[in-house]
Amino acid sequence: MSLLLQIQEQIVNLEGEILAPLETPVPEEVKMNLFEMAVNGGWLMIPIILLLFIAIGIFIERVLVINKAAKEDDSFMHRIKDYIHEGKIQSAINLCKQTNTPYARMIEKGISRLGRPMNDIQVAVENVGTIEIAKLEKGFPWVATTAAAAPMIGFLGTVTGMIQAFFDMANAGSDVSIGLLSGGIYQALVTTVAGLIVGIIALFGYNYLVSRVNGVVAKMENQSMEFMDLLNEPIKS
Repeated sequence: MSLLLQIQEQIVNLEGEILAPLETPVPEEVKMNLFEMAVNGGWLMIPIILLLFIAIGIFIERVLVINKAAKEDDSFMHRIKDYIHEGKIQSAINLCKQTNTPYARMIEKGISRLGRPMNDIQVAVENVGTIEIAKLEKGFPWVATTAAAAPMIGFLGTVTGMIQAFFDMANAGSDVSIGLLSGGIYQALVTTVAGLIVGIIALFGYNYLVSRVNGVVAKMENQSMEFMDLLNEPIKS
């Protein structure tokens, strides 16, 4: 009986020795890390990231400015009309200063030119409007430049990365391996993706800002036309 037990134990041990090599270890899951990707992208990632931060900063600052400029007081022109008809010019100017919007500054300039020819008043209002639009569009060239330059820098990283890969391959001779080429190719792909992402973000941000400014410009034109119509109204006896 003991001999039979020993034989069974030997069989179990033999099965364990045979099956042990067949058990393969489970590889650890490797996750992509954005910081490591940025580092492996090379030095060209620095201007791409700087352009991203600049574009985001300008976008947030411009949104706040445009939102302030876009606020509208429905009673503004009615009060201006009443003040002008009553001869309260200083009260009308004070109202414009309190409102503190681009169209209010246009109207203020027009009120300050009352008594001069209508053409002079219109030119003064238009000049202020041009200045106000330029103020609203401050920083737009940087966002537009980011939308165009970031992908180009990314493509430059693609070229330099592929050059590095072929340079390593040429120096390796017959010992070429995937690992040898992966560094340059990795850099090429990372910079391309980063440049495209930053460029797309900047492009959408720029178009959004332009559309918001166009809305403010439309309000300014409406207010200036209403003001000029007010001055052209016949005086009631």
